[in-house]
Amino acid sequence: MRLFLSAAATVLAFVPGQAFAWGKTGHRVIGKIAEPYLAAAAKAGVKRILGAETMAEASNWPDTMRSDPAPFWQREAGPYHYVTVPKGKTYAEAGHPPEGDGVTALRRFAATVRDPKASLADKQAAIRFIIHIIGDLHQPLHAGNGTDQGANDVRVTFKGRSTNLHSVWDSALVDEEQLSYSEMAEWLGARITPALSREWMIADPQVWIAESTALRDQVYPTGENRSLSWRYIYENTPRMELRLQQGGVRLAAYLNDLFKRQRR
Repeated sequence: MRLFLSAAATVLAFVPGQAFAWGKTGHRVIGKIAEPYLAAAAKAGVKRILGAETMAEASNWPDTMRSDPAPFWQREAGPYHYVTVPKGKTYAEAGHPPEGDGVTALRRFAATVRDPKASLADKQAAIRFIIHIIGDLHQPLHAGNGTDQGANDVRVTFKGRSTNLHSVWDSALVDEEQLSYSEMAEWLGARITPALSREWMIADPQVWIAESTALRDQVYPTGENRSLSWRYIYENTPRMELRLQQGGVRLAAYLNDLFKRQRR
C-alpha cells in the first residue's frame, strides 16, 4: 500500500515508552457508541470501505500494527497517536511538531478517504486510523504537557500495583469496571440524552484537545502521595466514562462531516 511505503527519512522515531490510549476495551467502546449517531451517508461510506468490519473491531488496528517492521510503523506513525500542548497554551498556540501529530494525521487520513484515486486498502487504513486517533484525543493524557511523555514518567501504584499514570488512564480505570466493551458501550450509550448528543456533536479536534488538556491537569495525583486506590477511582471513573461517551459522539460527528463533504 502506498500509505505505508511513503515514510519520510526525516521523521522522528516514536517516543519510547509512549503507552497506548484507552487500551482495547476503551477504543472499542468509543467505536460502538458512535454507531447510532452516524448519518446515512457516513454509515454507507464506512460500510463501503470496511465491509463487515465494525468500527469497534477497526478501532485497535493502529496499535496492533505497531510491531510491524515496515518504516511507516517504526519511523512515522508513532506521533499520530497524541498531541503535545504545554500547560497554559492552546493547541493552536503550541502548533504541531515537524513529524506531525494526531491532528495532522487526521487531516492526512481524511484526505485519503476523500481521494477518488486512493486504493481501497489505503482507505481502509485511513478509516481505521481516524477511528483510533479520535479515541486517542479524548484520553486526557494523550494531550501531553511535553514534560513527562504523557505521564508515562509519572510512577504511581494503583491498588498496590506499580505502574504509571498514563497506564492507569489507558486501561486500569476502564478495566476496574470489569465489563466487556459491549456492556460498557451499552451502559454508557444509554446515558447519552438527545440534549447531550447535540451538545457534544462537535467535529473540531481543537475543541476535543482543549477539553483533554483541561482534564489532564486535574488527574495528576497531588502532593507526595502516589498511591492511587478507591478515592482516585471514585473521583476519576466519571471523568473517564464522560470521555468515552464524548469520544463516541465526536467520532460520529467527524465521520458525518467527512462523508457529507465527500458527496459535494
